[in-house]
Amino acid sequence: MKALILAAGYATRLYPLTLTQPKPLLPVAGRPMVDYVLDNLAPIGGIDRVYVVTNAKFADHFSRWAEDYKRRKHAFDFSIVNDGSTDDTNKLGAIGDLHLVLTREKVDDDLIVVAGDNLFSQALTGFGEVCRARNAPVLGIYDVGSLDLAKRYSTVTLDEDGRITSFVEKPPQPTSTLTGIALYYYPKHTLPLIREYVAAGNNPDQPGRLVQWMCQRTPFYTWQVPGMWYDIGSKETLDEANRIFAKP
Repeated sequence: MKALILAAGYATRLYPLTLTQPKPLLPVAGRPMVDYVLDNLAPIGGIDRVYVVTNAKFADHFSRWAEDYKRRKHAFDFSIVNDGSTDDTNKLGAIGDLHLVLTREKVDDDLIVVAGDNLFSQALTGFGEVCRARNAPVLGIYDVGSLDLAKRYSTVTLDEDGRITSFVEKPPQPTSTLTGIALYYYPKHTLPLIREYVAAGNNPDQPGRLVQWMCQRTPFYTWQVPGMWYDIGSKETLDEANRIFAKP
């Protein structure tokens, strides 16, 4: 199994913090936030390579971080993939970056995809168990508890077996507080669908759009994230995460 960390954005809403440092490497409670992502992926087991897709501005930052992380934590094999972009005007988008890694690195294995700015308070062991049991695409979901908050993300409706029946990215009038987050599992046999999505000229940016398209073509299941989840998109959420994760 492989893992892919999406880390090619420029996080302009967090300027000036992210002018010289990529958002996933900003400290939360004294550690780079992407540390928490890897720490919580590790208990899944069986991940033999981690791809970090980033941009030309910050590729060296992630190379240094990966070497340091291997010394401090888990001895993952890392590949830092530079997508060649230099700012928001020429970025590939999250799905474009996913497709780039699949193509350039010739990935032919089950794949977990997660955004590098997603903070989890608990290990993702259960996600791995569901992915192996389903052998089908799986989306991490979280109850944000507010329809207004759901407007910022997506809304997901499910059948009794946890299969997605409807997925709407950034819904103007959400009907549920269950939202899809940037945590995905794509088994090897579904990777051609990602290539098909891109080849058809679909939107290469928000990764939820791929879920919305794919769930109409193949069974797509869900796993509800336990504990706390933070999507670090603003100075306010970064400050809150620092307060929460600094607690013993």
